[in-house]
Amino acid sequence: MNPHLSMINGHPVLRLQRVLAHPPEKVWTAVTDPDGLAAWFPARVSFDRLAPGAAMRFTFEGPDAPDSGAPETGEILEVDEPKVFAFRWDSDVIRCELLPHEQGCLLVFSHTLRGPDSDRPSAARHGAGWLLCLDALQAGLDGTTAEFDMTAWFTHAENLIDLFDLATGHAEPTEHGWQLRFERDLVQPPGEVWQLLTGGEPPEPGGTAPLPATHGYGHAGPVTESTPPETLAYSWENGGEVRFALREQHPIGTRLVLTHTITDPDQRAILLAAWHTHLELLFAALHGDVRCPWPAERTERLRVRYTEELAEDGPSGAR
Repeated sequence: MNPHLSMINGHPVLRLQRVLAHPPEKVWTAVTDPDGLAAWFPARVSFDRLAPGAAMRFTFEGPDAPDSGAPETGEILEVDEPKVFAFRWDSDVIRCELLPHEQGCLLVFSHTLRGPDSDRPSAARHGAGWLLCLDALQAGLDGTTAEFDMTAWFTHAENLIDLFDLATGHAEPTEHGWQLRFERDLVQPPGEVWQLLTGGEPPEPGGTAPLPATHGYGHAGPVTESTPPETLAYSWENGGEVRFALREQHPIGTRLVLTHTITDPDQRAILLAAWHTHLELLFAALHGDVRCPWPAERTERLRVRYTEELAEDGPSGAR
């Protein structure tokens, strides 16, 4: 049962399903009791009563806890024992639906993404985390344990980025040509992403564009802006510009927006493919998976895909 991502009332909704070899009554305790939740939920959950309207607190513990240390708040929204438990966590909504199954219980877990950084680009981050959380839930019900594994998270995240089509770039017409745009959700802080993009050397305006922030499908010009760890920009042939914008996002990581302005419409497909590949390599390298040499066959497959999609969009070629 693959995870599923849909849009409902303007918000992305992530849905996962898991068959558990235990009756709904046992699973109900694991998803509603604070001690049961402690075995698998990513925050320590507390509330005074299991009833709609009850206030909730979510406390993060350990070295990866947010710097503020302040608990987040929420509210119980729905309780229908042993079928449905739903609650608001900050702005997001979590819903656990338990259905009888021949093997025990089918858990339908959904997460409605409503916060400013809980959006479609973040779906792979959330989905990969929840897959590991559900592994821990299943292990706890089975009487064993499951440790969080960042390598497994990375594998899940890559698969979900592909499944949900979160890596695709878009070409939008501008007054003087086109702007290519990519947006990626990263779990590392901006300083770490900046370090990888720049190769550890501080770029200077007028200097050469850092090699890790370029690719071989065109000619990069000198750096035009360098504001660590927020903005790196450099000129491109025929008056274009490449710009990396990084910002810290809540509650973890970096939101990266890459834009590339061009004037030649024939360059859209290959440059979309090249940046798509570049950001895949960047994502992998941030998790210690350095992939060399450049995957030219992957880039060519993407070029063909983008060429077909741009042709379908008509003369403007906007996506």
